[in-house]
Amino acid sequence: MSIQPLIFESEIIELEKKLEDLKNISSLEDDSFEEEIDVLEKKLLRVKTNIYNSLDPSQKIMVARHPMRPYALDYIKLLFDDFIEFHGDRLYRDDPAIVCGVAKFVDTHVMVIGSQKGRNTKENIYRNFGMASPEGYRKALRMFYMAEKFKRPIITFVDTPGAYPGVGAEERGQAEAIAKNIREMAGLKVPVITIISGEGGSGGALGIAVGNRVLMLSHSVYSVISPEGCSSILWKSPEYSIKACESLKLTAQDVIKFGVIDEIIPEPVGGAHRNYAETADIVKIYIQKHLKELSALSPDELVEDRIGKYRKIGVFGS
Repeated sequence: MSIQPLIFESEIIELEKKLEDLKNISSLEDDSFEEEIDVLEKKLLRVKTNIYNSLDPSQKIMVARHPMRPYALDYIKLLFDDFIEFHGDRLYRDDPAIVCGVAKFVDTHVMVIGSQKGRNTKENIYRNFGMASPEGYRKALRMFYMAEKFKRPIITFVDTPGAYPGVGAEERGQAEAIAKNIREMAGLKVPVITIISGEGGSGGALGIAVGNRVLMLSHSVYSVISPEGCSSILWKSPEYSIKACESLKLTAQDVIKFGVIDEIIPEPVGGAHRNYAETADIVKIYIQKHLKELSALSPDELVEDRIGKYRKIGVFGS
């Protein structure tokens, strides 16, 4: 899988190229260069670790938006068995920006719902760049009701820049659809686990993110607005987006301090986009942990737990 380099990864790319060249030479000659390869691999790991442990918020945004970052369908393929996708909201149409279906997670039958971006221009047009329309949220709502009826835990994956702001979406009730989802999710009598896997953008994220447990990958972001949008509103120019990144407190390390999320899921060295399988293995451990805890609660306790969580969010000062 070809990885598109980010602007702060020049040293990583250089070392990876040297390592690849050395391995190619080694395969063609009798001398295996094992010692040199080992030294270079250790240096590469050290450099990756140092760079990714010191990312600033604007760099975190770049990682969260990386076009090769694993999306909902990637996690579904790696974490779940017997996935059957459902389509349509029974009102207007199917929205490919939201994927939903029943599946089996280890030994538990669950409902999986996620926002889905595309890998290339054609896919992104089809998926509307992961920006859901009202019918996407209404499709998800159908799945919420179905999961509650058949007593299936719900697992959602969030990676969207926000809900689609087009005229058609507004005419079909975008705000109402998101608001209804938030209200109905709060009262679901089954466990709900939400994972912010990339961008958690505004109400577009909240429409499938009201969980008993909200988990966040370490290089993902969660914010009321994009840095570009914030910059345009506050400073009348998108040029201040880096300053907005700092002000918004949108990284996982920031939002956990406010109680917005419950736990940070560590990513492999170099980001989730460099190792899908390892990322999925780590996510699996966290889902199992929280699913086990939530399964011990009664339906009424699940509702109380979820509503109580959101009532406690925030920091207040005199």
